[in-house]
Amino acid sequence: MFAVIKTGGKQYKTQEGDVLHIEKLNKKKGQKITFDEVLLIEDDGKAVIGTPLVKDASVKAVVLDNIKDKKIVVFKKKRRKRYKKKAGHRQLLTKIKVEEIVYGKSASKKETQKPEQKKKSESKPKKKPTPKKTAGKKKPQKKPAQKPAAKKTDSKAKPQKRSSPKSKKASQKPQKTKKTTASKKKSSAKKAKSRPSGKKKSSSGNKE
Repeated sequence: MFAVIKTGGKQYKTQEGDVLHIEKLNKKKGQKITFDEVLLIEDDGKAVIGTPLVKDASVKAVVLDNIKDKKIVVFKKKRRKRYKKKAGHRQLLTKIKVEEIVYGKSASKKETQKPEQKKKSESKPKKKPTPKKTAGKKKPQKKPAQKPAAKKTDSKAKPQKRSSPKSKKASQKPQKTKKTTASKKKSSAKKAKSRPSGKKKSSSGNKE
C-alpha cells in the first residue's frame, strides 16, 4: 500500500516506514504531522485517484530532524565585461518518517465517537437553576435643590463706543493752528519795528 501526498509544492510517493526529506516545516523534532492532501492511494492492487484529493485519506508521520541539503555553487560570468559572481546555497529540509497511511477509517472512527459522547452527556444529571436573589427595595434618591436661574442679560445691548484718542487730537488741531498764526503775526510786527528804515540813512548821508 502506498500513497502520493503533496507538500511544499511537490509530490512524494510514501509507504509505511519510509524516511523522506521534504521542504522545511515549522515543526520541532519529535512532533507528529498528518498530511491531508492525498492525491492517490493504491491498496491491494486497486488505485484510487483523487479529484483532486482522495476523501477520507491521510498520511501520518513523525519529524526526525531539521537539516540542510548539500551545497550548490552558483557561478555567473560575462566575458569581456570583467563580471564574475560566485555564490553558494544550502536548502533547508525536514526529515520525516511515515508511520501510517489511513484510508476510510477516519470517518468511521469519528462516527463511533459521536454517539458515545452523547450518551455521556445524557447520563449526567442536569443542574437545577439557582433562584436569583431579589434585591431589596431601593430608597428613592433625593433630587438636589434647583438653583434659581440667573437673570439673562440682553445680548442685543451693544457696548458704548469709547472715543478714540485720535478723534480728540483731530478736534484739537484747528485750535493750535489759530494760536500759531497769531504768534507769527506778533513776531513779524516786532521784527518790523526793530529794523531801521532805509530812507533815513539815505537822508543823513546827503546832509553830510
